[in-house]
Amino acid sequence: MARLYPFRALRYDPARVNMEDVVTQPYDKITPAMQQLYYEASPYNLIRIILGKHEPGDTDPQDFLPYGEQAHNVYTRAAETLREWRRDRVLAEEAEPAVYGYSQTYEVPGTGAAAGQTETRERRGFIALGHLYDYADKVVYRHEQTFPKHKSDRLALFKATRAYCEQIYMLYSDPAFTAEKLIFGASGPGKDFSGKIGPDTAPADLAITDEYNVVHRLWKITDPHIINLLLTAMADKKLIIADGHHRYETSVAYAKERSAQLKLPFKQAIPGDEDSSPSVIADGDTRSTLPTPAFPEAAMMMTFVNMDAPGITILPTHRVVHGLPSFSSPDFITKASAFFNIKELTTPDLAALNATPGTAFLAATGDGNYLLTPKPDVIAAALKGISPRQAQLDVVQLHSIILDKLLGLDQDTITRLGNVRYIREPAEATALVASGEADIAFLIKPITLDQLRDISLSGDVMPQKSTDFYPKLLSGLAIYALD
Repeated sequence: MARLYPFRALRYDPARVNMEDVVTQPYDKITPAMQQLYYEASPYNLIRIILGKHEPGDTDPQDFLPYGEQAHNVYTRAAETLREWRRDRVLAEEAEPAVYGYSQTYEVPGTGAAAGQTETRERRGFIALGHLYDYADKVVYRHEQTFPKHKSDRLALFKATRAYCEQIYMLYSDPAFTAEKLIFGASGPGKDFSGKIGPDTAPADLAITDEYNVVHRLWKITDPHIINLLLTAMADKKLIIADGHHRYETSVAYAKERSAQLKLPFKQAIPGDEDSSPSVIADGDTRSTLPTPAFPEAAMMMTFVNMDAPGITILPTHRVVHGLPSFSSPDFITKASAFFNIKELTTPDLAALNATPGTAFLAATGDGNYLLTPKPDVIAAALKGISPRQAQLDVVQLHSIILDKLLGLDQDTITRLGNVRYIREPAEATALVASGEADIAFLIKPITLDQLRDISLSGDVMPQKSTDFYPKLLSGLAIYALD
């Protein structure tokens, strides 16, 4: 069962800071230029904790130092900064356990004045603690591969700070829209909210517009009755990680480590409660009417979004390949023609790609632009070792056939040499080829929500950067401190 918990969050004091100056995009979406802007925005910007600057003389994390040596690095500075902000009450702990309704209103990328139409969407969810599970427990499911380097970085930061400053983005399915009704006072997607009791008729506790003009709103829910109804409704849900695979797997590993140290069962949610569902807590029970993790490390902060509700946008992540020795566009097209039908285009026009049914890629080179569509029988034979669910995905054919077989870039090579860049904007991808900075760019279609659901729940995984959920969850809206 999926166990969720309310928590007493650490939150910025809006009397001490301008909230828009202290929150950030997720750490893995922050470029060096963004990092500098965050540093300049405020001395209390969260960047100093989640992605601090390296300094000369920095040491390895504490776990890798000889006995008796003291670490001094981005992680120790992050921990000291967090302690200072808590001591000075820049960050203060909430008085009551809560869950937080969270909405994001945004313009869909690719629409707007330049495109001749504007599409605005609102994505709704809620922030709570989620119990940590092994994938084998079949409660939490992944959809993409992860790499050890990213996990070791996040583990070192977490061990130093003992706080979750960022949220995992979790998807679940609920056609009844139970959470939306409880939190937002809605009778369902697209309904008239007038006259409803709940956040839709009350001002948000917090409203922030980020650098992408996304409006983020937060409502604090402390009513134990509503919280227990929400947690009970979520108990039978399967959870799919949308964003945050590395952080999730890092947290599971650390929870197991702590459960062994504390001699507490890793999977136990409420001490002495076999069911652990909020509904089993009887009247007059001396325990809290709100569930808590058996130990702090057994859960982490997550945002839960219903896949059946409107507002979810998945963007494609295009691949740009550089540093190939003696790359030749004609040679590549000749090799590719064994697996794909090739159509030359005058420009790398996404309209041609999007108008092509089924799997297709657009390859942009210095010599020309080409639309590639698969030869089904040839592709099926080449991918016979891959499950049919995966084999039909654009991104899997791109990695397994084009990058690996045709360009000699398997995942180990890509990880070791860094020949592939992952870029959201197609114009940026093709510009790198036009300038000579890259050899070839592959523009692809986005994964659909149904494809992601089928792949995840079947136990399959896609290549890294197969999805780009937009917008990202802001970091710094709430913090789960373990101490």
